[in-house]
Amino acid sequence: MAAPRVLVLRAPGTNCDVETAFAFESAGAIVNRIHVQQLIDRPILANNHQILCFPGGFSYGDDIASGRVLATQLIAYLPDMIESFRQEDRLVLGICNGFQIMIRLGIFFEDSSSSLSNSSTMPAPLATLTWNQQGRFEDRWVHLKVSENDSPFLRDIDQMFLPMAHAEGRFVTRPSNGTGPSAAETLQKQKQIPLRYCRPDGFTSDDVLPHPDNPNGAEMNVAGLCDESGRVFGLMPHPERHLFPTQHPFWTRRDEQPEFGDGMKMFQNAVDFFA
Repeated sequence: MAAPRVLVLRAPGTNCDVETAFAFESAGAIVNRIHVQQLIDRPILANNHQILCFPGGFSYGDDIASGRVLATQLIAYLPDMIESFRQEDRLVLGICNGFQIMIRLGIFFEDSSSSLSNSSTMPAPLATLTWNQQGRFEDRWVHLKVSENDSPFLRDIDQMFLPMAHAEGRFVTRPSNGTGPSAAETLQKQKQIPLRYCRPDGFTSDDVLPHPDNPNGAEMNVAGLCDESGRVFGLMPHPERHLFPTQHPFWTRRDEQPEFGDGMKMFQNAVDFFA
């Protein structure tokens, strides 16, 4: 089968698109970096792509809130494009700012909007990403544990060690209204919490781990989220920054080097999904 085509979406302030494109290309994909204004002018440009990726950076300078301006722009001008990737047998990945954009879109949550195409306003999702608990930007490497999930991005991955760099990455859920399951219970039941911060030994739980194991105070130590299908996946850490063993902060202390860094498997899984 031909290599899958990846649309890496750019916007003013995006600054991880080149590295993310390189990661997908290294895994065997064909990548096009396309500016959001190009897509607004010619939405047909998205039609021949199997994977949509929202890379990291600071889209529109994170004005108002991280990812909000671009998410609003996508809802206003490109809802059909987002829905086609969401509903068809294609993949969507969001990294850091890209994850924040996806949260603002509400595409992880069925009750947020049955279809973005029928909405002109920002959905009110079950959860959001807000300021880190310590109230400042964090830049460090974190240990991650993969939980039970149906995401093709995380196939055959148990743990990862990846860098993170964000100020608004703390995952919080909508308070319960007192009737029915809470948002957290719903997400867990539907296997939508596939990635959590953990201790170096892999331990994690629903209780918030102390800093720096949990770098931002996220509820349930959530580092990534997927939709019910698993095909739509977002995470705060940066897999594109750990493709090779020499990017590991302690690589010179290792007796043996793995062939790839921990992040490469995610991109290989995405490409293999279409094999």
